[in-house]
Amino acid sequence: MTYPNIDPVALDLGFVKIHWYGVMYLLAFASAWLLARYRSRQSWSVVKTKDVEDLIVYIAFGVIIGGRLGSAIFYNFSHWITDPLWIFRIWEGGMAFHGGLIGVLVALWRFSRRIKKPFVATAEFIVPMVPLGLAFGRLGNFIGGELWGRPTDGWWGMVFPGAGDQPRHPSQLYEMFLEGILLFAILFWVSRKPRPAGLVGGLFLFLYGLFRYLVEFVREPDEGIPLLFDWMTRGQQLCVPMMVAGIVLIAWAWRKKKID
Repeated sequence: MTYPNIDPVALDLGFVKIHWYGVMYLLAFASAWLLARYRSRQSWSVVKTKDVEDLIVYIAFGVIIGGRLGSAIFYNFSHWITDPLWIFRIWEGGMAFHGGLIGVLVALWRFSRRIKKPFVATAEFIVPMVPLGLAFGRLGNFIGGELWGRPTDGWWGMVFPGAGDQPRHPSQLYEMFLEGILLFAILFWVSRKPRPAGLVGGLFLFLYGLFRYLVEFVREPDEGIPLLFDWMTRGQQLCVPMMVAGIVLIAWAWRKKKID
């Protein structure tokens, strides 16, 4: 297949350039805002409609700060040390999901204290919205021609700019579908039904970790980061504790349900 080779700059106004990467983030936050407003009107919601805007601001700061720090610490530490200002040049790409997740959890903890609601309930209000943001983020990776897959002989392989002449797995699209669209459908469906507290959060942690772990087998390993056991990528290493935490949270939710 032919890679579309889209210009990473969506709009050049002369004095400022708007990158597709930034547009994807705006779409991610906009989708979260719309879905949060819809969910806040439900009778079971712990977040009121008047608090949605503040919630999205908290999440935005958590995603950007956590994602950027995660990228610097987990994947680009040596580069960050040699070029400290790189961490502020977000338009160049370089955001780590696992860092963003930690940032969002911290932000949600602060937000839940502010509205005086349980942290788990507040977190599970926002969890079904996260995969849509992930889908837009992976689409941004694809448009930017970054985080491509390993070489493949399949007809769906694409030649990415800067990745040599070999067709490669469009792993960004795999992740967009699995971590974004499919995960959103599952979590949104489960969250609409009566369920024990913690189940949705546990499903998110386990399923994201599983999907990402599997895709990593066809995604090009990050340059300069050694593989654990000569095969496990840094992404897979970070997904293992996620899956374990997800299983523990699901078990806790069902045990609590039986006790109640």
